[in-house]
Amino acid sequence: MEAITKEKFVEDLKTVGHDVEDLVKATANRTDERITAARSRAQAILDNTHARLTDGANEVTARARTAARATDQYVHDNPWPVLGVVAGLGFLSGYLLGRR
Repeated sequence: MEAITKEKFVEDLKTVGHDVEDLVKATANRTDERITAARSRAQAILDNTHARLTDGANEVTARARTAARATDQYVHDNPWPVLGVVAGLGFLSGYLLGRR
């Protein structure tokens, strides 16, 4: 089974969205009651999904900015401990890579 990444999932959602839009446009000149109802339901679902994805993306962006600000503030308030951790991680990764 293929591992699904976030990027692949978003790409698949975009593809489905474009396909639904194409379907809605292709049936625009049809006046059959069932097709009209299905087209309006598909359009409503597409609009709702688009709005929810946009809201989700905005929320993720806001959370990332908040985390970045908190990290920046922590680093400014505690420069020496942060420098020690970074130097330790650099030393450890250099040691492990040098063991090959």
